[in-house]
Amino acid sequence: MQTSPDRHEYPAHWEADVVLRDGGTARIRPITVDDADRLVSFYEQVSDESKYYRFFAPYPRLSAKDVHRFTHHDFVDRVGLAATVGGEFIATVRYDRIGADGTPASAPADEAEVAFLVQDAHQGRGVASALLEHIGAVARERGIRRFAAEVLPANTKMIKVFTDAGYTQKRSFEDGVVRLEFDLEPTDRSLAVQYAREHRAEARSVQRLLAPGSVAVIGAGRTPGGVGRSVLGNIRDAGFTGRLYAVNKAIPDGQKELDGVPAHRSVRDIDGPVDLAVVAVPAEQVTEVVTECGEHGVQGLVVVSAGYAESGHEGRERQRALVRHARTYGMRIIGPNAFGIINTSPQVRLNASLAPEVPRPGRIGLFAQSGAIGIALLSRLHRRGGGVTGVTGVSTFVSSGNRADVSGNDVLQYWYEDPDTDVVLMYLESIGNPRKFTRLARRTAAAKPLVVVQGARHAAAPQGHAVRATRLPHETVSALLRQAGVIRVDTITELVDAGLLLARQPLPPGPRVAILGNSESLGLLTYDACLAEGLRPHPPRDLTTAASAADFHAALSRALADDRCDAVVVTAIPAVGEGSVGDAALAQALRSASAAAPGKPVLVVHVELGGLAEALSAAASTAPQTGSGETPQSTPDRASRAEGGEQPRSAPDATPAEDHLPATDAPEGAHLIPAYPAAERAVRALGQAVAYAQWRRDAADPGKVPEYEDIDEKGAAALIDGLLARGQGLTLGTEETCDLLGHYGVQVHRALPAPTPDAAAEAARTLGYPVALKATAPHLRHRADLGGVRLDLADEDQLRRSYTELTELFGAPEELRPVVQRMAPRGVDVVVRAVIDPAAGAVLSFGLAGAASQLLGDTAHRLIPVTDREASSLVRSIRTAPLLFGWRGSAPADTRALEELLLRVSRLVDDHPEVVAVTLEPVVVASHGLSVLGASVRLAPPPARDDLGPRTLPAY
Repeated sequence: MQTSPDRHEYPAHWEADVVLRDGGTARIRPITVDDADRLVSFYEQVSDESKYYRFFAPYPRLSAKDVHRFTHHDFVDRVGLAATVGGEFIATVRYDRIGADGTPASAPADEAEVAFLVQDAHQGRGVASALLEHIGAVARERGIRRFAAEVLPANTKMIKVFTDAGYTQKRSFEDGVVRLEFDLEPTDRSLAVQYAREHRAEARSVQRLLAPGSVAVIGAGRTPGGVGRSVLGNIRDAGFTGRLYAVNKAIPDGQKELDGVPAHRSVRDIDGPVDLAVVAVPAEQVTEVVTECGEHGVQGLVVVSAGYAESGHEGRERQRALVRHARTYGMRIIGPNAFGIINTSPQVRLNASLAPEVPRPGRIGLFAQSGAIGIALLSRLHRRGGGVTGVTGVSTFVSSGNRADVSGNDVLQYWYEDPDTDVVLMYLESIGNPRKFTRLARRTAAAKPLVVVQGARHAAAPQGHAVRATRLPHETVSALLRQAGVIRVDTITELVDAGLLLARQPLPPGPRVAILGNSESLGLLTYDACLAEGLRPHPPRDLTTAASAADFHAALSRALADDRCDAVVVTAIPAVGEGSVGDAALAQALRSASAAAPGKPVLVVHVELGGLAEALSAAASTAPQTGSGETPQSTPDRASRAEGGEQPRSAPDATPAEDHLPATDAPEGAHLIPAYPAAERAVRALGQAVAYAQWRRDAADPGKVPEYEDIDEKGAAALIDGLLARGQGLTLGTEETCDLLGHYGVQVHRALPAPTPDAAAEAARTLGYPVALKATAPHLRHRADLGGVRLDLADEDQLRRSYTELTELFGAPEELRPVVQRMAPRGVDVVVRAVIDPAAGAVLSFGLAGAASQLLGDTAHRLIPVTDREASSLVRSIRTAPLLFGWRGSAPADTRALEELLLRVSRLVDDHPEVVAVTLEPVVVASHGLSVLGASVRLAPPPARDDLGPRTLPAY
């Protein structure tokens, strides 16, 4: 590396891995003097036409002077970056700082010339676009604000790279050359372009893993058993449509097949491309395997081998080395310690996992970080896949293990545009990049339901997961996910319950629920469950136990035709006695009635008694017995297989209680009706669907961030800059806090210190009676319940008596830190907070003041910036919100003023990321207006935001 004193230190933080347009990866890094041979080799592989476009003249080879110039940089005024695959250059970009006259310059000159050269074999992969993002970020870091580029008119590909980037630019034509000038400040359009490219690249990278044309299982043992041999058999037995190979270096020279699959000692020996390699060798052998795969051109890896970060520090280092090594060759990794992947598409039929059977094909995308939970989810979907009008299954399944590379974010990018996936179910034990996940989740949820259950909520993430630190509690993260449209559930049972409803039924247009069935008690249980979930149920309609299939059909048809009904829950108890409705007849009746009104969801609560139902039916029958001597066939006891107490299995062959209604082939396009074994589970899934449908409707009109004429953004910025000049981080004093908030139209009631009774009296005369006397010591602040506050003091005598009482109760004034404040109008006390979390971003929080709300955790949260509609929903989303709207005859609070306050605080934090924390406590919301009685603000240099920088994969 360069060490000359006239050059800056090598900027290692500029190194990054990126996903290219075709799903492969490349490494971007600064060019150094050690790269001379690589540069020459790279240039020799570039076509004469590309060289002509770069130098505007025939330029067959680089001179020694050229090589010196292109490899010697000061990393400030002259910078070169290279994109590499396998350690070799595939593209380069450089900038040279210039002055107003176009000659080389140094700071404060803020313009630079930029030029690219991409190897012909790698053109069209999006390499130049990625390099432009990174060289632009480097230039901004070095004080360069504008790029200039001269391009030949025939070089349309490079012109498109610049024009498509989304920057504000100017174009001119002179002397046969197109000159482009563009500002480097990110714009809404440039960020949109960047996110779109990121989406296409990451979706494509996952698609290459899930739909390979050829697969090699490396580590397939010579004898039956073992992980590799099991995966090989699973792929073969699933009917994989591509080419399959077995690889094991211990295979004898003469052996050509293993279990009927072509066998080789090394992936290098395979004649033809290999798209995906499943690695099942011991961890210490994986490095050699990755090298062979990279040299053979393998596109991606599924590493089921264990012994990585989940095993401790040494394994963590081994995992980092694995990811770095694979990315060197442009490969992405699922794993290590992964359970595998499944794609049920008839065009693929891939089961590269440890599951011995492929789940039913369907339209549910399933992601699990844990292999054990992945087994449980596949098992439950296998059992629950049968429906009243057909079956529901899985489109694709990914179990990421330690998710060292491919994560839930990448798979979301794929499922968002996958036409074979209608619903996404995810089990997450950690969220490595909450800010990005929230952004992707919001976009995905706007198109298809996304249901998430998060494990490890009350403990640290599993050892194998590299996650960013967050100061936000789990409840806050959950609230932010719900704001993004994520359906948050607490258990994998709820995950499957919600997923099956969303995959089978339309979204409910509202919360009004009709209940009908042949059990009055079950109907009442369903009614109570609806009320508990915030739904609006109609009184249950009891069809009696004598109801026939025709009765169910007629009742369901009437309910679906009722404009006052948005969804229907059908309750059914087992048939008892001759002539009672049977399962097959009931299924047909519900199916035909539902098909006539496809716009409203229908759910079935079907209580199944197993063998007891048949026994009761036989005992109650008075019909003559047949002469054959046969007894009614009993149903196997299913109680031992109830979901609550079973051990997860990969491919169970039994049908549980909730699938008692027979699964039949549904007509094309028909909605499938899910059945549930308990009313509470069905109604909980319906409640989640109702809330999600409302979010979809609200998301269509998210509102706007209002402008306020009295906001002084520039004045606040100048004040913040001056305050931060004192140090890296500080909590502002009272006057500074009031001054800064005042720039955003937030007025704080003055509180004057009262170190003595005389000072308290003087402060009261200044402010005017009536006043409040408060102790502000940390242990008494905001704790009116402890007696440290005296209100409505009308004159000096009352003030002095209260002062004496406080000092007698709690100690000397030096300990109490008393202040005097003018009384505010009576109202509801609330708290407003904003904080910038390094992982999730800026978050606005709201709740009522007081210990009760704190104990209940009754606080609502929204990501900043907050729109007017979000501010309104924030106020109404806490459980104690009725206190603001005239509860028990009290005067309603001025919620419009409260919403405006929330919007102003949101604007302050969004406009000035140096404001890392704001607390307004208490805020008294009266019938007209509000009063901010206490405030604190903390400033610090803003946390780095990687979502505004160039695209990168997580660093290892």
